Amino acid sequence: MKGLYFQQSSTSEEITFVFQERENLPVTEDNYVKLQVKACALSQINTKLLTEMKMEKDFFPVGREVAGIVLDVGSKVSFFQPGDEVAGILPLDSEDPGLCEAVRVHEHYLVHKPEKVTWTEAAGTIRDGVRAYTALHYLSHLSPGKSVLIMDGASALGTIAIQLAHHRGAKVISTACSLEDKQCLERCRPSIARVIDVSNGKAQVAESCLEETGGLGVDIVLDAGVRLYSKDDEPAVKLQLLPHKHDIITLLGVGGHWVTTEENLQLDPPDSHCLFLKGATVAFLNDEVWNLSNVQQGKYLCILKDVMEKLSTGVFRPQLDEPIPLYEAKVTMEVVQKNQGRKKQVVQF
Repeated sequence: MKGLYFQQSSTSEEITFVFQERENLPVTEDNYVKLQVKACALSQINTKLLTEMKMEKDFFPVGREVAGIVLDVGSKVSFFQPGDEVAGILPLDSEDPGLCEAVRVHEHYLVHKPEKVTWTEAAGTIRDGVRAYTALHYLSHLSPGKSVLIMDGASALGTIAIQLAHHRGAKVISTACSLEDKQCLERCRPSIARVIDVSNGKAQVAESCLEETGGLGVDIVLDAGVRLYSKDDEPAVKLQLLPHKHDIITLLGVGGHWVTTEENLQLDPPDSHCLFLKGATVAFLNDEVWNLSNVQQGKYLCILKDVMEKLSTGVFRPQLDEPIPLYEAKVTMEVVQKNQGRKKQVVQF
């Protein structure tokens, strides 16, 4: 039984993906479930976080967003039985790669998969669903009538976030990084209030948002990264597609919430003072926080269940690429790690 792993170079941040033969899984005990993997989605690996968590191994397992059939359960498992169709996200410290025929996982990381939902939909949506919920529900308290700016709305996360915001009755503004993305967003139903094309680097995001909201500013911003420095100090590509942090602060309304994916965000005293005057808040989107805190396990399971329910009812309609076989996972994962793909990639077994 082969599984996909990655090895990080000791001298650089580059990582190498390799298939390795695995031993048979141990006997399923206690609260653990043995799962036959039917689909596994591919996401970028945060090697920096693994280093900070001191998770040092020769080979790290690859693939965490899985969907499959329960083969066996431990004596203390109370939620599942053999034959159940389930989906979930393997924990950071999982010994097993999701990119393998079978894995062993604690039952608290799994939820039942509705019959209507396909394997690839379940695996391909579950993590972005968790991220969208964390950003819009827990970090910014989305409610009907709020205005929301979702940066890079045609991305895998952006798509689900837009659909969740619309479902909650919010007014959505989004940015597009290419003509193809702009056309994709303009086809969204319910329709997006305004699509801002930033592909040519000339769009004024702050001005467009203020114009759309009658000068009041938006209630919630979910960014896809921000520019921290002046034009001369950042790469051209990043400069072209990302707004400057000052633009985000400018377009925020009174009492607004800025949810950022920029883990190294730096705010100068004038920035903080402007946020203070607006009574605005900044929150960091780290979806791994659910894996790092056992106290929040109940909330996390509720999110996973709701993501599956919204897939089943058609609220979530993910943008997935064509499923790929396991033998192509190594090459595809290299592309995903370099952040070169747009649609979510899912391996189907």
